[in-house]
Amino acid sequence: MAMLLAAVMASAGSRDSSDLKFLVVKNANGKPVRNAAVVLHQVNHHGHQERAGMELKTDAEGKTGIDGIPYGKVRVQVIAPGFQTFGEDYDIKQPVQEITIKLQRPKEQYSIYK
Repeated sequence: MAMLLAAVMASAGSRDSSDLKFLVVKNANGKPVRNAAVVLHQVNHHGHQERAGMELKTDAEGKTGIDGIPYGKVRVQVIAPGFQTFGEDYDIKQPVQEITIKLQRPKEQYSIYK
Protein backbone atom coordinates (compact mmCIF):
# COMPACT_ATOMS: atom_id res chain seq x y z
CA MET A 1 0.00 0.00 0.00
CA ALA A 2 2.87 2.32 0.74
CA MET A 3 4.26 1.86 -2.78
CA LEU A 4 0.93 2.72 -4.45
CA LEU A 5 0.46 5.68 -2.13
CA ALA A 6 4.01 6.89 -2.90
CA ALA A 7 3.31 6.57 -6.64
CA VAL A 8 0.08 8.53 -6.21
CA MET A 9 1.83 11.30 -4.28
CA ALA A 10 4.73 11.49 -6.76
CA SER A 11 2.42 11.76 -9.75
CA ALA A 12 -0.23 14.03 -8.20
CA GLY A 13 0.86 17.02 -10.27
CA SER A 14 1.95 15.02 -13.31
CA ARG A 15 0.05 14.88 -16.57
CA ASP A 16 0.71 11.14 -16.64
CA SER A 17 -1.74 10.49 -13.85
CA SER A 18 -5.48 10.04 -13.77
CA ASP A 19 -8.38 10.93 -11.54
CA LEU A 20 -10.39 7.71 -11.15
CA LYS A 21 -14.08 7.91 -10.41
CA PHE A 22 -16.08 4.78 -9.58
CA LEU A 23 -19.81 4.16 -9.54
CA VAL A 24 -20.90 0.83 -8.03
CA VAL A 25 -24.47 -0.24 -8.74
CA LYS A 26 -26.67 -3.34 -8.51
CA ASN A 27 -26.84 -5.14 -11.85
CA ALA A 28 -30.53 -6.01 -11.38
CA ASN A 29 -31.91 -2.48 -10.95
CA GLY A 30 -29.08 0.05 -11.25
CA LYS A 31 -29.44 1.24 -7.65
CA PRO A 32 -26.21 2.31 -5.88
CA VAL A 33 -24.30 -0.02 -3.57
CA ARG A 34 -23.16 1.81 -0.43
CA ASN A 35 -20.08 0.88 1.61
CA ALA A 36 -18.65 -1.38 -1.09
CA ALA A 37 -14.88 -1.86 -0.81
CA VAL A 38 -13.07 -0.85 -4.01
CA VAL A 39 -9.53 -2.28 -3.89
CA LEU A 40 -6.87 -1.01 -6.32
CA HIS A 41 -3.56 -2.69 -7.20
CA GLN A 42 -1.10 -1.60 -9.86
CA VAL A 43 -0.30 -4.36 -12.36
CA ASN A 44 3.26 -4.73 -13.64
CA HIS A 45 4.26 -5.42 -17.26
CA HIS A 46 4.20 -9.18 -16.55
CA GLY A 47 0.52 -9.01 -15.56
CA HIS A 48 1.17 -9.55 -11.85
CA GLN A 49 -0.34 -7.26 -9.26
CA GLU A 50 2.01 -5.32 -7.02
CA ARG A 51 1.96 -6.01 -3.29
CA ALA A 52 0.90 -2.50 -2.40
CA GLY A 53 -2.78 -1.68 -2.72
CA MET A 54 -5.36 0.84 -1.71
CA GLU A 55 -8.94 0.43 -0.47
CA LEU A 56 -11.71 2.96 -1.05
CA LYS A 57 -15.32 2.85 0.23
CA THR A 58 -18.39 3.91 -1.73
CA ASP A 59 -20.73 6.55 -0.33
CA ALA A 60 -24.56 6.36 -0.13
CA GLU A 61 -24.74 7.13 -3.87
CA GLY A 62 -22.36 4.26 -4.72
CA LYS A 63 -19.56 6.67 -5.66
CA THR A 64 -15.90 6.87 -4.71
CA GLY A 65 -12.73 8.09 -6.34
CA ILE A 66 -9.08 8.95 -6.08
CA ASP A 67 -6.83 11.47 -7.80
CA GLY A 68 -3.28 11.03 -9.09
CA ILE A 69 -3.22 7.35 -10.11
CA PRO A 70 -0.27 6.79 -12.50
CA TYR A 71 -1.06 5.70 -16.05
CA GLY A 72 -0.82 1.97 -16.66
CA LYS A 73 -2.74 -1.14 -15.70
CA VAL A 74 -4.72 -1.18 -12.47
CA ARG A 75 -6.53 -4.21 -11.03
CA VAL A 76 -9.87 -3.24 -9.52
CA GLN A 77 -11.68 -5.53 -7.11
CA VAL A 78 -15.04 -4.68 -5.55
CA ILE A 79 -16.32 -6.48 -2.48
CA ALA A 80 -19.76 -5.93 -0.93
CA PRO A 81 -21.86 -8.15 1.37
CA GLY A 82 -24.58 -10.00 -0.53
CA PHE A 83 -22.89 -9.65 -3.94
CA GLN A 84 -20.40 -11.60 -6.02
CA THR A 85 -16.86 -10.24 -5.81
CA PHE A 86 -15.98 -8.25 -8.94
CA GLY A 87 -12.51 -8.13 -10.44
CA GLU A 88 -11.10 -6.67 -13.64
CA ASP A 89 -7.95 -5.00 -14.98
CA TYR A 90 -8.23 -1.52 -16.48
CA ASP A 91 -5.73 0.34 -18.64
CA ILE A 92 -5.54 3.85 -17.17
CA LYS A 93 -4.56 6.33 -19.89
CA GLN A 94 -6.90 9.33 -19.57
CA PRO A 95 -6.69 12.37 -17.25
CA VAL A 96 -10.15 11.50 -15.88
CA GLN A 97 -11.46 7.96 -16.07
CA GLU A 98 -14.96 7.00 -14.94
CA ILE A 99 -15.65 3.34 -14.27
CA THR A 100 -19.11 1.90 -13.62
CA ILE A 101 -19.21 -1.48 -11.92
CA LYS A 102 -22.37 -3.59 -11.87
CA LEU A 103 -22.46 -6.10 -9.02
CA GLN A 104 -24.47 -9.29 -9.27
CA ARG A 105 -26.16 -11.34 -6.58
CA PRO A 106 -24.60 -14.75 -5.95
CA LYS A 107 -25.86 -17.52 -8.19
CA GLU A 108 -27.76 -20.42 -6.66
CA GLN A 109 -25.50 -23.28 -5.72
CA TYR A 110 -26.42 -26.79 -6.72
CA SER A 111 -25.86 -29.83 -4.56
CA ILE A 112 -26.41 -33.55 -5.00
CA TYR A 113 -27.66 -33.63 -1.40
CA LYS A 114 -30.91 -31.68 -1.94
